[in-house]
Amino acid sequence: MGRLDGKVALVTGGSRGFGRATCLAFAREGARVAINYVQAAREAAEVRDLIARTGTKGAVYQADVADEAAVERMVKAVVADFGRIDILVNNSGILVREMFGQIPVEAWRRMLAVNIDGVLYCTHHVLPVMKANRWGRIINLTSQLERVGGPRFAVYSATKGAVHSFTKALAQELGEFNITVNNIAPGGIVTDMNRPFFTPEFMQRRAGELPVRHLGAPEDVATAAVFFATEEANYFTGQTLYAAGGAVMP
Repeated sequence: MGRLDGKVALVTGGSRGFGRATCLAFAREGARVAINYVQAAREAAEVRDLIARTGTKGAVYQADVADEAAVERMVKAVVADFGRIDILVNNSGILVREMFGQIPVEAWRRMLAVNIDGVLYCTHHVLPVMKANRWGRIINLTSQLERVGGPRFAVYSATKGAVHSFTKALAQELGEFNITVNNIAPGGIVTDMNRPFFTPEFMQRRAGELPVRHLGAPEDVATAAVFFATEEANYFTGQTLYAAGGAVMP
């Protein structure tokens, strides 16, 4: 018996990185998983096939989370296929790393659209399903930069800070419906998004700066997501778990 038997999870950006690891971890705990992707169709199909090997079901759904109409269609399709959505992981995000004075306006607007609007759109369209079932888990992926910031990360940090505040406020609205809302804020983990500037030299230096003396992996984020998704986490809401090797200790 898995801790998520009978549950249906929608994971945005589920084809790679944190999303992929979370989809697979949920499946190992018995959940059926809706895998959202934008362009990585082959990778999403691979995740679906790996989920099938666990004995549960996965299905793929293409949608740009910054497009509300596409999000609405996706949510309706997931409900039509699975009958419900119990868990929403707002994982999709993009990062443009540049000094604020140099970043093009179009680039920061795209970050705002995906990293903030995408979270709001997905949550808005999933909430009626969760409220009707009077049970839900909303898990938002932010970043340690929401708390500490960093040069060349001004806009990205701002988007993650906005989601952090949204989580705390929404948690207060939804508790009466038995819906919890929590953040996972990773740091020091290499993914496709940050790989271009995680050079071997940087990784070695960064690992030496962390209390645990090593960098993390996407599976470390997935472990936290599984916890927040379970019934055992029913008394945790409005919280942020920093999967960052001790870099942030609030």
